[in-house]
Order: sequence, then C-alpha cells, then structure tokens
Amino acid sequence: MADAQHDDADQQAITAARETLATCATQLDRYRAALDSGADPTIVSRWIADVQAEQVTAEATLRRLTGRRTMSPDEIQQVVEALGNITAVLRDANPADKALIYRELGLTLTYRPTARTDPPRRPQVDHVLNCVRGGT
Repeated sequence: MADAQHDDADQQAITAARETLATCATQLDRYRAALDSGADPTIVSRWIADVQAEQVTAEATLRRLTGRRTMSPDEIQQVVEALGNITAVLRDANPADKALIYRELGLTLTYRPTARTDPPRRPQVDHVLNCVRGGT
C-alpha cells in the first residue's frame, strides 16, 4: 500500500511539474510579446528570469521523478540562455543588487586599480549548473 501511495504521489508531482512547464511557456510567450510591444526591458527581463528559474526547477523535478539523471542538450541550452538574460539585468542593476546576485552565485570580484590583469571571467558552465541545481 505504501508503494501505491508513493507512486500516486510521484504521478501527482509529475503532473504538477508538467503543468508548471506549460504555464511557464505561456508566461514566457506573454513576456516576449510585452517586450515586442515596448515594455521596459529591465522589468520584463526580471520576470523572464523568474519564470525560467521556475522552469528549471520543474524540469529537475521531472528528471528526478522519471529516473532521468542527466540533462539533455536542449535543457542545458535553455539554462545557458536563461543565464544569458541575466547579463542585461546585471548591466542595468544598481551596485547593491549586483553584489547580492554575485554573492548568491558564489562569485567574487577583486578590484585592483593599479594591476593590469585579465578581466573577470565567467565560471565554468558546469559550476553554474551545480549552483543552480544544487548539485546531484
């Protein structure tokens, strides 16, 4: 009986994750339409990033419940594209917001005005994915 309840709970979670993905797709279409009609890109970019984060969570839930442990190339591309949108948000964000985002991503930047060094580099994609997904 416990197995049947577990299976039923898993099926409900799978259904909920799929519904979330459908809702996310609809929201993203609306937000892109809002951008096309002249909405403020900074605000809409934040909305899009929020929905894409929800989408990644739902996809991870589906992978966990369906036994698929690795991401498909399309899923990896979606995550990379979702993180790409953060560039516009960071460009226009105030310094305090940027610092919070960098801290949450585990990034550190050191300013040395007299040193001539390479510019800050993006972390490796697998490091970002582990931060976003929490590792496996």
